[in-house]
Amino acid sequence: MSLRPILLHPDPRLKRVADPVQAVTSEVRQLAADMLETMYEAPGIGLAAPQVGVGLRLLVMDCAKREDAPPRPMVLINPEIVWSSEATRSYEEGCLSIPEHYAEIVRPAEVRVRWTGLDGAEAETHFAGLWATCVQHEIDHLNGRLFIDYLTPLRRQLITRKMQKLKRELARA
Repeated sequence: MSLRPILLHPDPRLKRVADPVQAVTSEVRQLAADMLETMYEAPGIGLAAPQVGVGLRLLVMDCAKREDAPPRPMVLINPEIVWSSEATRSYEEGCLSIPEHYAEIVRPAEVRVRWTGLDGAEAETHFAGLWATCVQHEIDHLNGRLFIDYLTPLRRQLITRKMQKLKRELARA
């Protein structure tokens, strides 16, 4: 396993719709392992392949946040939301591609997601709470959407300008 660099907004690769994974290969398994390691190191609770510059519909997540809870890493290949609750939940979201910026985002409180696992088998799970927020956030990445796209244009511009400045500073370092 190896850490992969996380793309920072604004980067055009973060706005592209990711392509479906055609087959679960050793390369896809390696990508998933690298992404989990990168996510844990960041640290974060979710990471989508476009965030590491790979335009494939693959995401990893682990929302087990309590210190006494064992890790619960999940790898979702070609995930799709097949049901969303009418009830919504507001959560202060952040993103590894937009560090140090957070905003309250309203999403369905519960979702049912179907995906392919690393074993090549189809799976389907009902997510609620933080897990539901995270999986929706990561699927948005696969569709070229960032959490700041839910904000007002003015707030989105402000964050984008700050990120452009951060990228310039990092390039000089």
